Amino acid sequence: MTQTKNYYGPLAIIGILFFIFGFITWVNAVLIPFFQKAFELNNTQAYLVTFAFYISYTVMAIPSTWVLKKVGFKRGMSVGLLIMAIGALIFVPAARAESYNLFLTGLFVIATGLTILQTASNPYVTILGPIESAAQRISVMGIANKVAGIIGQKVLGGILLAGSATAVGTLTRAEELEKVVIPYFGIAGALTVLAITVWFMKGLPEVQEEEEVVTETGKSSIWLHPNLVLGLVALFAYVGAEVIAGDSIIAYGISQGFPEEQAKDFGTYTLWLMLVGYVLGIFLIPKVVSQGDWLKYSALFGVIMTVAAIFTDGFTSVMCIALLGLANAIMWPAIWPLALDGLGKHTKLASALLVMMIAGGAILTSLYGKISEHTNTQHAYWLVVPLYAFIFWYAAFGHKKKTW
Repeated sequence: MTQTKNYYGPLAIIGILFFIFGFITWVNAVLIPFFQKAFELNNTQAYLVTFAFYISYTVMAIPSTWVLKKVGFKRGMSVGLLIMAIGALIFVPAARAESYNLFLTGLFVIATGLTILQTASNPYVTILGPIESAAQRISVMGIANKVAGIIGQKVLGGILLAGSATAVGTLTRAEELEKVVIPYFGIAGALTVLAITVWFMKGLPEVQEEEEVVTETGKSSIWLHPNLVLGLVALFAYVGAEVIAGDSIIAYGISQGFPEEQAKDFGTYTLWLMLVGYVLGIFLIPKVVSQGDWLKYSALFGVIMTVAAIFTDGFTSVMCIALLGLANAIMWPAIWPLALDGLGKHTKLASALLVMMIAGGAILTSLYGKISEHTNTQHAYWLVVPLYAFIFWYAAFGHKKKTW
């Protein structure tokens, strides 16, 4: 079903949803150093923020599809928004109880709602408007996502990490945690209003699931497709590398001696560079360079920048981590078609498995935190080098394997 007119209102609502995706997701970079200071956490404990958030995508991916089948895509978006609102509200009693575990529970619930919301809203970008301009709409949504992340880090960073070291040091834990109450209470309210708006919005059509077309691939098992199996590993590695770069940079800047007032903006550098890479990809792919080659060059650039970050210091090292945003910009859309090529009847299951690889953001970021405990925050970035190296190999050779 494609709306040929009067779709700008509904499309604006979807744009707001993509804005929310970015705002909620990228504020984790601010929450990590905030909780680390407030609760006096070590690095391993602090990076449980990303674990609690991203593991939800894997745990809740299949339940989310079940919810959408029961209530439909339109109402599913409202359900996702309401679950996110509940997760945001959990931050209020978590602050009053001074409970880190309750904060982590809130993050898991927020990400659960986000999983449902993303699964439900993505199809609308295609069906709202002419099919020939769908790619343009997808690009606009991606830009909205990154801009929201920048704004989110600016706003929450300004609230949670503001103030001189001396002033902040005089606050009690209760006073520190009280900083999250008003922002997250406001977020919960905004999400609830948006959920009600989407529920009663008449111009938003219902998405009809396509009937599954059974296409024989000549292979009885999905695991007989090396390009998929290796693609799962590549996507796991990519999400891990992206989340490590985006969510660790503020804490890394602080460990490099920068005051919180300055370091709180470092995460936005990564997002701005991701945005630059996204826009470059729109104009250069495939006119100037193929998507596969861009993936290969991006991975190589990621290796170079990571090594440079390890062997430099201060602002130069921080900027090398920020430049990983440019390397990561189009890896997600580039890996997917390579992994799904030739899957035929296994495509739907393969897509679900690829979504579950978002677990890389949970597991690998936690591993980064653990390694930094035994070395330091800078040397822990060695973890990222083999991740990019594997993605480079997959882009150059791995995706071409059709048999084991």
